[in-house]
Amino acid sequence: MSLLLRAAALATTVVALSPPRLERNATAPVGLGDVARVGDRPEVLTLRQEGPKMLLVPAGSFIMGSSGDEVMAALLECQREPGGERCEQNLFANEAPPHRVTLSAFWLDRTEVTVGEYGRCAATGRCRPLPYGQGATRFDHDDYPASLVTWDEAKAFCEYRGARLPTEAEFERAARGVNGRRYPWGDLWNRHAANHGRLAWQTTDASDGFAELAPVGSFPAGRTPEGFLDLAGNVSEWIADRFAPEYEDADVTDPQGPGIASSTPARVVRGGDYQSAAPWLRGAARGAEEPGTRRPWIGFRCARSARTP
Repeated sequence: MSLLLRAAALATTVVALSPPRLERNATAPVGLGDVARVGDRPEVLTLRQEGPKMLLVPAGSFIMGSSGDEVMAALLECQREPGGERCEQNLFANEAPPHRVTLSAFWLDRTEVTVGEYGRCAATGRCRPLPYGQGATRFDHDDYPASLVTWDEAKAFCEYRGARLPTEAEFERAARGVNGRRYPWGDLWNRHAANHGRLAWQTTDASDGFAELAPVGSFPAGRTPEGFLDLAGNVSEWIADRFAPEYEDADVTDPQGPGIASSTPARVVRGGDYQSAAPWLRGAARGAEEPGTRRPWIGFRCARSARTP
């Protein structure tokens, strides 16, 4: 091989091994500079090693909630757990009725907000520091999801980012897609696709590699077709909506959750966490917590509406 050909081959190898880079979008709001844009051509996406901070979910419609058959399937799955005798008949009834939701395009964080990201907000005084020093230092790692965070603190962080908490409909759309898959990654349970737990006296399950929290993005097998990570497991995620024990049986557009008269003071949490068994990691599964609650298994991610030209 000539010296010229050897040099060309070597250059090709170096390019292949170099991580892809992304030019920062200088016009994005504070905290949104990691949206994958290139120069003044927003329709062109490029890759970099860690991926963009937010991903765009296009406008469209999907069926939100679970049918009677889907609720029964989740109940049977629950009853197969070690503590399955505790699975009551109406356990997943709050996922009904299924109804058509039409959403405008929106951006959603690719991963959960991390301790490091939250800490930078706290350093500015815009966010309240999280209480890891009160006996929870094992959760205080920059690449872990921010936890021990209240609903109001999560909301304040997203506002600092020029964003907001996602609605319940937006979270379910990202987790289930337009075809209503069962889990973020597909229709079949995969214990290696999420940081999960089990329904037993010992709720954590280290067989997935982590007994408690994991660094965000540790489960690439759980990636959605659109690129979202950790929409199931690791931490349950705060949602903007108030919680109601059932959905309204009507087609809706860009729902913001039920009003005060038809809901509880609790806020929705979604996605399940490192103590959750498979039925609670489904894209349709719902939970609720009082907004002042702090738990090491509750975190959040941010969303924002897509701007139209």
